Formats: sequence, structure tokens, C-alpha cells
Amino acid sequence: MFLYCLNLSLSLDTFLTNFVTNYNDYTYLFLFTIVFCETGLFMAPFLPEESLLFVAGTLASKGLLDILKITLLLTIANIIGECVNYYIGKKFGIKIFKSNNSIIFNKKHITRAQNFYNTHGGKTIIIAKFIPIIRTFIPFLAGTANVKFISFISYNMLGGIPWVVLFIIGGYLFGNIPFVSNNFELVILLIIFISVSPSLIAALLKNIKRK
Repeated sequence: MFLYCLNLSLSLDTFLTNFVTNYNDYTYLFLFTIVFCETGLFMAPFLPEESLLFVAGTLASKGLLDILKITLLLTIANIIGECVNYYIGKKFGIKIFKSNNSIIFNKKHITRAQNFYNTHGGKTIIIAKFIPIIRTFIPFLAGTANVKFISFISYNMLGGIPWVVLFIIGGYLFGNIPFVSNNFELVILLIIFISVSPSLIAALLKNIKRK
């Protein structure tokens, strides 16, 4: 699963360029759906969202997508997705993980998100936006823990809006710089590494404390 998503991330620029060429405005619906699923369906935490946002911004800088439209749509997709995820958690809660220990429905994911939430409180919803996998489970956990919806949606917007804008504008401003465009796969790998680095650092510090 991880290798498949990694390969997909590294070929996103080619894939989306072909997609927008062949399907035009349907690209907006496609990108909206991907962002919604990644944030709204906790069973899809491995979708390549940061790299997708960056590539979308790059395509906008080439005139293939409208920068204002794509930024607005994907911001809305992110917020709605988080709300759906919250209500799934509120409705079904931990029961989904009770007897399932697969790669996606793994109790370790919910435990990890629970610990993260216990440590950082409400601001977890903001911080988690920048941490893959955890960001998918935090809204679910917030719903399970009966966090007040008004509090959840406030933190959700505070984290979600700048997160979407940051990567799209990053792609828009830097995606067509010769060095970036000539080394696009390396740039995507760097984005992925930066996005997972907080988790790697936390794991490293935890191992150091154990020793």
C-alpha cells in the first residue's frame, strides 16, 4: 500500500496533466473527491494529499487550473471531509477497531491518535493537519470522544485552511522554477519527508527516552 501511494505521488504531475488535458473541468471534481476522501474517510489515510495539493498549484501556475477555484474547492473539501470523519467517529466510535487489526483498521492508529490528542488537547486538530495518517484519525477520535462540534470545527478551519493554501500556493509559486520542474520527483519526496518528519522525530525521541 505504502509503495503504491509513493509511486502514485511521484507520478502525480504526469497523471494530473494528462487528466486535465483529457477531462478539463472534471479535474476539479476529481481533486475535490480525493481531498474529501483523504480527510473524510479514515479508511483512506494513505492518499498522497500534500503532494497532490502541490501539483495542483503547479498546474494552476501553467494555466491548466484556476488558482482561486482550486484553492476554494479543496479547502471546502477538506473542511467537509473532516466534519464527515468527526460524525463517523461520533456514530460508530471505537467499535470499528474493536475486532479488526488490519493495516488500515489497526488499533495502533487510534491509540497513536489518542495519545497525541491527550498530549496536545484541542490544538491537536490544527497540528495533526501537517502529520499524515494522524490527521485522518484525529477527527474520528474527536467525534468518538464527543468533543463539542463548535470547538472541533473552529480548530478544523484554523488548521485546514492554511494547510491547503500553503501547499497549493507553494506549487503555484515554485512548481515551475527550472530546478524544481527538472527535479520534480525529488521535490515530491522532500515534501513527503517533511510531512512525516514530525512522526519520525517523535518516535526517535520516544526510543531515546526508553534507553
